[in-house]
Amino acid sequence: MTDRLPSGLLVSAMLRRANDVGGFGAVLARGDPQGGAILAVVVEDGAERLFERGLGPAGTPALIESTPAEDLTGYWHRRRQRDPDLWVIELNVPGAQRLVAETIAAN
Repeated sequence: MTDRLPSGLLVSAMLRRANDVGGFGAVLARGDPQGGAILAVVVEDGAERLFERGLGPAGTPALIESTPAEDLTGYWHRRRQRDPDLWVIELNVPGAQRLVAETIAAN
């Protein structure tokens, strides 16, 4: 058994937090409710970037930027083809990167 919170719960928490501060959040692709990875499309100042939970240099959980050089939507669609358990969410809120870091990288 793992100490990690279910992915569906983490996604709900991020969407609620975005809504609570007057922003917008949406699920673009629903993944496995228990253990699916979460890919967050963060929209800040008109720019879109992708973030996900990964391992940092010290081997501890960290927020990793995985923004491709081009075709962001095509990138996450290809990722979903290889990993149907992957959640893809979009957050359009000031401080979205921090919100994602506090929610999924710390878990």
